[in-house]
Amino acid sequence: MSEITFDDFLKVDIRVGVVTRAETFPEARKPALKLWVDYGPEIGERKSSAQVTVHYTPEALIGRRVLAVVNFPPRQIGKFMSEALVLGVPDDNGDVVLVRPDRDVPVGGRLH
Repeated sequence: MSEITFDDFLKVDIRVGVVTRAETFPEARKPALKLWVDYGPEIGERKSSAQVTVHYTPEALIGRRVLAVVNFPPRQIGKFMSEALVLGVPDDNGDVVLVRPDRDVPVGGRLH
């Protein structure tokens, strides 16, 4: 594992967002969902593709707070432009579990 500096860490903008819309992404190579996440007035709504279909349905994600990297350049995934990287960690089977705050924090809050 290589070390980074605190300044390197500060370059990564991780924010709290709330999922406003979610739908299946049948065109994706691996099972995924399309997410629309609101990061508050400073950043607004961004789209993301997330391989989270084992643990989540689109309906269950609406209103859920998530953490995401919001300062990566947009990435084309099939016909969908992903504008943020929603964060998750693998469970024992390697399936993604979303990272979220354990308290009700303001949308748009930056991780530090």
